[in-house]
Amino acid sequence: MMHSELKVARLFDGERWQQNVAIRWQDGQITDVVPCDASQVTAGTLVPGFIDIQVNGGGGALFNTATNQQTLTTMMQAHARFGSTAMLPTVITDSVATMQQAADTVAAAIAAGQPGIIGIHFEGPHLSVPKKGVHPASHIRPLSAQEMALYQRSDLGICMVTVAPETIAAEQISQLVQAGVIVFLGHSNADAATVQAALKAGATGFTHLYNAMSPLTSREPGMVGVALADPNSWCGIILDGHHMDPIAAKVALAAKPKGKLVLVTDAMSPVGTTDTEFAFFDGKVTRQGNKLTNEAGSLAGSVLDMAAAVQYAVQILGVELGEALRMAALYPAEAIGCADVRGKLQPGYLADMVLLTDALQCQQSWWQGQPLWQGH
Repeated sequence: MMHSELKVARLFDGERWQQNVAIRWQDGQITDVVPCDASQVTAGTLVPGFIDIQVNGGGGALFNTATNQQTLTTMMQAHARFGSTAMLPTVITDSVATMQQAADTVAAAIAAGQPGIIGIHFEGPHLSVPKKGVHPASHIRPLSAQEMALYQRSDLGICMVTVAPETIAAEQISQLVQAGVIVFLGHSNADAATVQAALKAGATGFTHLYNAMSPLTSREPGMVGVALADPNSWCGIILDGHHMDPIAAKVALAAKPKGKLVLVTDAMSPVGTTDTEFAFFDGKVTRQGNKLTNEAGSLAGSVLDMAAAVQYAVQILGVELGEALRMAALYPAEAIGCADVRGKLQPGYLADMVLLTDALQCQQSWWQGQPLWQGH
């Protein structure tokens, strides 16, 4: 197969900035990044493709509601417009049948080489009822042998599970981790000691920091306190202006070592559409501006996209652009164990790329060197 090439004015390779370079790839893999003549370059900034490890829907489709191939295609098309080149479609708390159907769908997508689909995230059902958020209480349950077998399937790509450590034994966390499952903690009312025991058992991260977790107080640090104090774990953060105050986000940036905060969208079906409401289990979720709430007024995911999360990090939180781009690509890749092939634009890495405007809007995205989405 012939080499493909793109000449760009500016490139961020995941570590450093380069001006006026040609990036070349073959069979989906980057082979070279070399200087080129400034008169031939495409305007804009080429950056590593964004990796969203928590995405429930997009383009009008919700994975829980329609666990089929078309939903994955629709979701990926919606998010590719905003720079996501890889995602973990996320199934929230539901029946075993829905979970198995979702797993079968993702396995089929991975087997077919479907662009963008690199695994699955089961957010629940082993959560804490007091911190369930909009997850249906009727489906929250302990971890059974049936689910344990489901998580250990070898055809799911990257498998991630969010659990509340008070509802699942530390031994079960160890068993999952030994089987290659990535365990994050969330939707939990656990005390600090329980959270620390879960980390010791092999859990490596926290799902949407601050949201639906026991808070940090002076004498009981809760899950938030442990998450902020632990230097080794990753924390997903939803920078939509609703899930956390900018001050809380700055606390997380100050507390966690570089490399441990991961941008996630927690996106629902309206992303990339003008939909103002959608059915959700027995109720409905309403959109006002970029805020989603259920009938009780609780936050119900987001209409955030990864490009908007990067913009928020830079413009509202003052994060340096290169660091914000790492939070959207390299750090998620590290959190889910694929940083050997994703998260950088360097020889040997996959050509998952995004061309951004100076305003950090996505102009074009590629999956393994193939165009995924192109703006006008």
